[in-house]
Amino acid sequence: MRPMLATKGTAVPAGEEWAHEVKWDGVRILADTPRASGRTRFYSRNGNDVTVAWPDLAESPLGDRDLLVDGEVIALNESGLPDFRVLQDRMHVRKAASAGRLAERVPATFMVFDLLRLDGEDLTDRPLEERRARLLDAGLTGWQVPVSYDDGQMLHDATLQQGLEGIVSKRRSSRYTFDTRTPHWVKLAHRHRLSYVVGGWRPTEGTDRLGALLVGEPTPEGLLYRGRVGSGIGGRASAALTEALAPYVRSASPFADEVPRVDSLGTRWVEPVLVVDVDTHHTSRAQRLRQPSYQGLRPDLSPEDLGR
Repeated sequence: MRPMLATKGTAVPAGEEWAHEVKWDGVRILADTPRASGRTRFYSRNGNDVTVAWPDLAESPLGDRDLLVDGEVIALNESGLPDFRVLQDRMHVRKAASAGRLAERVPATFMVFDLLRLDGEDLTDRPLEERRARLLDAGLTGWQVPVSYDDGQMLHDATLQQGLEGIVSKRRSSRYTFDTRTPHWVKLAHRHRLSYVVGGWRPTEGTDRLGALLVGEPTPEGLLYRGRVGSGIGGRASAALTEALAPYVRSASPFADEVPRVDSLGTRWVEPVLVVDVDTHHTSRAQRLRQPSYQGLRPDLSPEDLGR
């Protein structure tokens, strides 16, 4: 059993036939409480049973009533925003004891946005608008039902300003079909351009060609590591960066915090002098980069400019 997926969009769909929701940066979950057992099981986007990973969420708000819902498990980062990376330690746990300890340290919330079955009645062939109304009436105390909006452009602009991942627009008449990617659900994820200081570079495997940058954020505590950037560095950009970084070679990491071994292995360290622009999925430099893409050198900026 796998959930229905949205297609990528390039513009917010307009018209009264569309409803719009926040795109949560979390883990997609189908929660199933069959009438026969009354025990809730959680299934991942790939159809795997991941119930053990979420002991703090797996008790159905409706007790042993027959229920099947679609939603997303989220957790907040240090900036108070939903962040997929916060959940990474939890999502792959398969031991109950470890899951219990992590649940205390990393609290999660289940955002339920679709009702697929209730008390033995299959609702997947009903329009989204009806499923949504039934969901709101179900009283899922303990799980959360996020708000749906009529004005998609307003929501798109608001989520961009707030640093949220984006929006999902859904046709009110859409039916639910498992394990399909439907054009009746459209997702629009935000990307943001931010500036970082280069602290090192990694060669492409088996060569001496610059293939990725290690970048950080200047803070009062020093240059804090924010991630590795490889996407967007083609042949011309690699040559330009190699030339620009050549005068600044150093023997040790310039980062004030520890760089993960998976990133530091084979890295050529440089003085933290050059600034680059990076396209990424979030709005705060004080987060580890997610799906970053190199956009170019910023000779007009210094690390001191970013610190201010």
